[in-house]
Amino acid sequence: MTSKKPILIASDHAGITLKAEIKAHLPEWEWMDLGPLDSQSVDYPDYAEILGNKILAGEAEQGILICGSGIGMSIAANKIEGIRAAVVENPIAARLSREHNDANVLCLGSRFVAPEYGLEIVQVWLNTTFSQSPKHLKRIQKVRQLESKTRK
Repeated sequence: MTSKKPILIASDHAGITLKAEIKAHLPEWEWMDLGPLDSQSVDYPDYAEILGNKILAGEAEQGILICGSGIGMSIAANKIEGIRAAVVENPIAARLSREHNDANVLCLGSRFVAPEYGLEIVQVWLNTTFSQSPKHLKRIQKVRQLESKTRK
């Protein structure tokens, strides 16, 4: 078995249980848990920033963020230039977020996704690659141009 690239994972207090389920049931992946380690209340933007910055620093290519809805983590992560975070609630959206959008961060809502379904979503997302098709490459480039225009 070839070794897998490290996958970053973080949550807020609402995502602790789903995060633990993912790590426990998908041991074939090298998980880098960025916290938190308990269910004390924390602020999701802090963890989105930590994870996003580690991706930009090259410590991993992909990451997973989990909060109650997935929405807050996605909003915060997408404020970081170069991060393409997608809130995903089914395996088809997981596949498309990677194939078409080259999402490098998967956001899950622990209050909306049952653990077993969350595992399926994560497996699809981690095993799907960006299509590299010209039309999708063009669109990703346009996203990068939007970032450079708005984040000066």
